[in-house]
Amino acid sequence: MEGTQTKTVHAVCSHDCPDSCGVLVTVDSLSGRAVKVQGDPAHPVTRGFLCGKVAKYLDRVYAPDRLLYPMRRKPGVAKSKLVRGRELEAFDRISWDEALDEIATKLSAISKQFGSESILPYSYAGTIGQLGYGSMDRRFFYRLGASQLDRTICSTAGGTALTSVYGVKLGTTPQDFAHAKLIIAWGANIHGNNIHLWPFVEEARRNGARLIVIDPYRTRTAALADEHLAINPGTDTLLALAMMYVIFRDGLEDREYMAACTAGSAELKSHALKSEHSPTQAAAITGIPVETIERLARAYATAKPAAIRLNYGIQRSENGGTAARAVCMLPLITGSWKHRGGGLQLSTSGSFPFNQNALQMPELMLQSPLGSPARVINMSQLGGALTEVSDPPVKALFVYNSNPAVVAPNQNAVLAGMARADLFTVVHEQFFTDTADYADILLPAPTFLETKDVQGAYGHLFAQVSQQAIEPLGEVRNNVAVFSELARRMGFTEPCFNDSVDDLIDQALTSSSPWFKGITRENLEREGHIPLALPTNADGLALPFSTPGWFRTPSGKGELLPVPEFHAPVESRGSENADYPLEFLPRKADNYMNSTFANQPGHQRMEAATAGILEMHADDAAARGVAAGDEVEVFNTRGRIILRAKPSPKVGKGVVAARLDWSKLGSDLSGSGANVNALTSERLTDIGGGATFYSTLVEVRRVSATR
Repeated sequence: MEGTQTKTVHAVCSHDCPDSCGVLVTVDSLSGRAVKVQGDPAHPVTRGFLCGKVAKYLDRVYAPDRLLYPMRRKPGVAKSKLVRGRELEAFDRISWDEALDEIATKLSAISKQFGSESILPYSYAGTIGQLGYGSMDRRFFYRLGASQLDRTICSTAGGTALTSVYGVKLGTTPQDFAHAKLIIAWGANIHGNNIHLWPFVEEARRNGARLIVIDPYRTRTAALADEHLAINPGTDTLLALAMMYVIFRDGLEDREYMAACTAGSAELKSHALKSEHSPTQAAAITGIPVETIERLARAYATAKPAAIRLNYGIQRSENGGTAARAVCMLPLITGSWKHRGGGLQLSTSGSFPFNQNALQMPELMLQSPLGSPARVINMSQLGGALTEVSDPPVKALFVYNSNPAVVAPNQNAVLAGMARADLFTVVHEQFFTDTADYADILLPAPTFLETKDVQGAYGHLFAQVSQQAIEPLGEVRNNVAVFSELARRMGFTEPCFNDSVDDLIDQALTSSSPWFKGITRENLEREGHIPLALPTNADGLALPFSTPGWFRTPSGKGELLPVPEFHAPVESRGSENADYPLEFLPRKADNYMNSTFANQPGHQRMEAATAGILEMHADDAAARGVAAGDEVEVFNTRGRIILRAKPSPKVGKGVVAARLDWSKLGSDLSGSGANVNALTSERLTDIGGGATFYSTLVEVRRVSATR
């Protein structure tokens, strides 16, 4: 208690971020209104501050345009982009009973007529709490027999790559980065989307460490680094192999560690030392000078310890899975895992032994009308699923925790599918997003202040319970409540659909893993956060992959086979069949979370400088007769958008960049309702079936001169 009229509640930010911050919410006891949010100073990673996005979170919770009641599309209103601020004209308010009854009736009829697989759930990480991300919803759709969704849009290529090398998603803790002597941020905009790692990076730098950023775009992090290497998009595999070439050539590998902790080292060494991986050959393709590659490789191999913060940027290209594997192998070659502050972090999410089977109950598929697992549809190919898939066609779409009209690739195909009059669409949302515009039934969803959940992290090693801080506004309901009620209306009699939030948390924490020792719902509710009980060495330190016992691969060692091979993406300047000359980066905004927060005025002001802007190298602009402020058409065979040109030193020659935004916010100056994903493809990554946002070729031409 802070005082007689306020109370403090421990919550956890559930947005899709590695930091999973502990949040203290101050609530007025008389009104029940949250009056302040702040970082939990007792959390070893959050350490009392929040990012610029969540520091303004109460603006989101109490936004005047929150969706607070169920609604139904009015008869005769076609599905299309709605005018912002006038969306209510297309919907009628209805009760929850009306909404749930209609959904159940429609899903039953569609299942009976077309088969249960004609129903497609579409969700991702709008919340990464265990219950909100995947619990009662999965039970419901498994029991229904709906098509399964392969949730690939963000991280599967990198995650699959990491586990193929190490067997588990685990890595260097944020706190240990403070002990590094060299830090490489590879495709990682730490200052923009992993801000709670930054103080540890700065601590290391104060103690003499250097920060090197490898990124095709001069991010906020790159601008603050000791050195920025502007690599050509999609060539990360080759740079990693060139580093290996230098390390093996100069005898800088840790032979003793490799013998004890890796499988396939001889084959990798032979492969890396091929002439096509030499710095001379790599420089021409990666865009990084020979001497820089040489210096980078030697600095990395000789710094004790050296740490790599690898993020998901590099795996969003066509050969991104191989690129992630290649980078993940570097600390196995140098033995940097042996030293506190060494190693690599991509994701720590696999370190949390939540009982996913108990929480999601995939065995319910056997009780569905199919009597077996349903077909799988890749979420990164939603456009094709809605416009091309048959036997059966998708006839119902249930969207929650996502905004596919904005974030899914090949946007024109996605919107064409969502505009179908014969597609029954339910959207569970907090605001009138671009996706909500296409809903038949619209359901109001809570913020993380309005629901309870349990959460791990993919950037640290603390489990937390997020307590409900305030009563839900209006009539919003969380995922557990929505899908429990729908299950009852569908006639599902399994007792699991009656489980409460606390029941589900208890089930999620039911684990035989020693890493969850002492982690129970009651302990989390009392303490707020509890670290995983990782094994420690004689010095009391947990050093992942410092010894063979950490690996969970078939060989029990770090897997270096198959060796990574570089292939230029089909959509890249290095391709023999490149149809367009410019490589396009559909960037994420520093102050949005994918598409979340894009409608908040305070966040928009922080991103005003890049609204509707195409960043180009000055030489590329001049070659096309484009001046600063000109309207330009950015196009390929999939689509077109109109942006305002800005010659910029943040991109290299041959690269252009624009940021993701809601379509209805007018970032496309033509008013067509497109955004950067009108240009991206549904081609999948080499590993993991992920999206290839950063393997996109375009051309640019001037539409009109500066106004």
